Amino acid sequence: MLSRGLYAITDSTLLADGRLLPYCRAALRGGAQLLQYRDKSDDHDKRLREALQLRELCETFGARLIINDDLELALACQAHGLHLGQSDGSLAEARARLAPTAVLGATCHAELTLAAQAERAGASYLAFGRFFPSQTKPGAAAAPLSILHDAGQASRLPKVAIGGVSLDNATQLINAGADYLAVVNSLFALTTAQAVERQAQAFCALLAGAQPTD
Repeated sequence: MLSRGLYAITDSTLLADGRLLPYCRAALRGGAQLLQYRDKSDDHDKRLREALQLRELCETFGARLIINDDLELALACQAHGLHLGQSDGSLAEARARLAPTAVLGATCHAELTLAAQAERAGASYLAFGRFFPSQTKPGAAAAPLSILHDAGQASRLPKVAIGGVSLDNATQLINAGADYLAVVNSLFALTTAQAVERQAQAFCALLAGAQPTD
């Protein structure tokens, strides 16, 4: 994985009515390095079709497609990686079945114990949050910014910050130790693909201008 970047996460409601591909293309054109496909529907054929289309898009832009919470879909579409929440399957099993070079992400909330367990199971990055009020998961427990610094002291794996991430608070997260900013609404709730691209560029500029943390 790269050392720092924008991590765009899809939302099936925000990207309904034909917006999925043009908005994701815009985010990738704007510089997103990781794109997570998150769709909780039961329509397997639709999810596979969209995942295959997104993988092709990611390869066009030199980015990586990460599938949310579905190992079988990740394998079926030959995605570049998989992200698992705490109740979404075994990291160790996923690591064993995925390609050796595949990215494997783990939700760690605000717990270093979960992060340590994920690293032992073969995770490629550790996701912490939510840090700010989130429209995607409004009931999720809040995480302190200090968890990013503490995780950086405990592990060399990249740290992903998620939950209410915006241009207004991105610098706080980067300064606290976030390597990747995972963004949903601040990208995909915008009204045009052009706005998505400009927003992605703005996030990437903040990330590029930040100094690496110790």
